[in-house]
Amino acid sequence: MSTEAPRDPTPHPHATAGEVRAAGADPKLANVLYHDWEARTYDEKWSISYDRRCVDYAVGRFRAATGGTGAHRHALELGCGTGFFLLNLMQGGIAERGSITDLSPGMVEVALRNAASLGLSVDGRVCDAEWIPYGDEGFDLVVGHAVLHHVPDVPAAMREVLRVLKPGGRFVFAGDPTRIGDFYARRLGRLTWWLTANATKLAPSWHRVRPEPDESSRAAALEAVVDVHTFVPSELERMALGAGAADVRATTEELSAAVFGWPVRTFEAAVAADKLGRAWSMFAYRAWQQLSWVDANLLAKLLPRDLFYNVLITGRKPDSTAAFEPG
Repeated sequence: MSTEAPRDPTPHPHATAGEVRAAGADPKLANVLYHDWEARTYDEKWSISYDRRCVDYAVGRFRAATGGTGAHRHALELGCGTGFFLLNLMQGGIAERGSITDLSPGMVEVALRNAASLGLSVDGRVCDAEWIPYGDEGFDLVVGHAVLHHVPDVPAAMREVLRVLKPGGRFVFAGDPTRIGDFYARRLGRLTWWLTANATKLAPSWHRVRPEPDESSRAAALEAVVDVHTFVPSELERMALGAGAADVRATTEELSAAVFGWPVRTFEAAVAADKLGRAWSMFAYRAWQQLSWVDANLLAKLLPRDLFYNVLITGRKPDSTAAFEPG
């Protein structure tokens, strides 16, 4: 079990100028400050919900990674954010009981509140993914969504995941960017922002007015430094195997859906909120669903996995640790 000192459980939604400067060279501090600032509006920003739409999405990612579902008695989530992945997996019958962890106290606070509102049995702790404050072999399942790319030492996190898993227990991580996917998604986002910003000069009522940064929003500047990694699927598999995992498999998803989705998301962030109503939201969501089907059922059979945007990885702890021989 980790002996690292416990982290400050107090949220810090208003970073000082000095903290933001220090965070530029400290990705863990950057993640704490940025996600504490984002915690109270995160669900709204990313259209996160705890209804059938997001339950189906979460269970779908689990099924895409593992090829099945199954019920697990006790699951742990690393980098839980506001609880999106584990809480929706629990509602979908994947786990009976949950434990959530995040480096951000603000995110843990919101996730526990979301769990309570859903009547789910969940406890939470503020911690580092590289130093999980739970005992050995306590969980049947460890999950995470869009978390590994924030973790400085992914192999250390994988070793901790295997330590807290019971023999035969499984891990599932989804929603992390591939190296090639991140390359084209970011460029599409920047191009869309430039086009939208210039187009709204011709139609000022569509322009989203952004307040000047002040002490309450300094942490917003850290969005550019909280992402530490992108992944090549085969390299991520080697990290998991090197940590001692068995039956490791990385899959990828979203190519046409990402090429569509990133410009749409950027456009939505760049225009006045009152200009886009429910009809737009339903169009965007249904188009993304249809393109995701094309990716999964057609393009995935024709194109290399490295071209797709999201990587998902799963594996399990060997039934006997004695059976594992490094190298």
